[in-house]
Parts: sequence; C-alpha cells; structure tokens
Amino acid sequence: MELSAILAIAQRDFTKLLRDVPRFIGSLLSPFILIGVLGGTIQSIQGDGIEYDYITFVFTGVLAQTLFSSAAAGVISLIEDRENDFSQELFVSPVSRYSIVLGKILGETLVALPQGVATIIFGFIIGVPISAAQLVALLPVMLVAALLGSAFGLVIMSNLSSARTVNTVIGFIIFPQFFLAGVFAPIGALPPALELASRLAPMRYVVDLARGIFYSGLPDSSAVVVDTPLTNIIVIGVLFILFLTAGTWLFVRSERNR
Repeated sequence: MELSAILAIAQRDFTKLLRDVPRFIGSLLSPFILIGVLGGTIQSIQGDGIEYDYITFVFTGVLAQTLFSSAAAGVISLIEDRENDFSQELFVSPVSRYSIVLGKILGETLVALPQGVATIIFGFIIGVPISAAQLVALLPVMLVAALLGSAFGLVIMSNLSSARTVNTVIGFIIFPQFFLAGVFAPIGALPPALELASRLAPMRYVVDLARGIFYSGLPDSSAVVVDTPLTNIIVIGVLFILFLTAGTWLFVRSERNR
C-alpha cells in the first residue's frame, strides 16, 4: 500500500514534466549554458595558467549542481499542490505522511535525472574525457545529488505560503551555493569566513563527491577534490536524514494549521 502510494506520487510528477514540453527542453538546455558559455568564458579569462583541464572541472561541478538545484526547485510542486488543495486530498487518504513526502522526493529526483543525462551527453560532445568506469561510478552520485536536493528543497519550502514566494527564496538560497560549493572555482583554500559558509552549503558535498569519484586515481585529484568520497557520503547521509525528518514535520504541521 505505502510503496504503491510512493510510486504513484512519483510517477505523477515525472509525467507532468514529460507533458510540459517547454519546461522539459529548458531543463535539458540549462547545463549546456553553464558548461559551454559560462565555463568557456571563465576559462578564457583565466588563460592557460591552471594546472588542470578547466572544462572538465566545470563539467563535474555542473553535473552535481544541476541535479541538486533542479530537484530542490522542483519540490515547488508541494506548494502548487497546496494551492490547488491536492495535498489535502492526499492527507485524507489512508497513506502515511512520510510516504507522501517520499513520493514527492522520488518524483523530483526522477525529474532531475534527465538533466544529468543531458549534461553527460554534452560532456561527450565537447570532449570531456569520460571513461566507461567513470560513467558507471557517476550514476549513483547523480541519484544521491538529486535526493539530497529534493530533501533540502522540502525543508526550504515546507513553511512558505505561495509559489511566488518560493521562486524568490529558492534563487536566493541556491545561487550563492554555486560559488560556495566550488562549481566554477576550487574551494580548497578559502578564507575562514567563506570556508565556514561553504561547509554550511549542502551543494558543496555533492559537488565534491562527484569530483572525488570522477578524479579518483588521476593526478589532478589533489588540485580539485577537497574531502574524501567517504567523508562526503557520510555528511550527505546525515543531511538527508535531517532534511527529510525536519522537512516532513514542518510541512505536515503547516498543513494541519491551514
């Protein structure tokens, strides 16, 4: 019963994406802009003085960032469901509230994954050297990044009242993490204040995990990877549990207070 409910809710969100063609196309084009345009522009400014391939560096960062951000922003559907009272219909059904939230998180994870696939395809197109072993190793990282992003989005949006408010707040919270997480520049030697802010940014850990997996055994690893994959996995696991628990509690409480 509970598993069927989770899968049904997840399928609903994924089907909505497939039916919204402009949104689907836009989600696939976003990584191209970040890697090809922004990454290429920054590389031309930096010149040839860096000790690693910059486009490959940006590729790994954008891959994790795209999945995290897309999943986090996608949980806006919770607010949309609240506005059209779909969530109320869910809560009166004989299904656990945790199952409802897990279904939404799984659904937004599935919605984010096509962007990850598009990012990898674009990486091949622009010549990022991706071996079969690296590709296989990145697949679970993509799933982890999307799951953490969904849980993070749940916490942020659980007490917001409207989709318009969410659109404003989510950008304010997500955009600084592009830089604090090291998507476009290494973060191995940040000043103390920025290092603290970086450690508080959940996106940092999925970006660093993706790089730790991708650069494993390569000479460039020490220049681009901050923490070990095991450290990042532990932190991500703890954050996911905290976000899921707190986000579900806050969302359920706000539904009861309506």
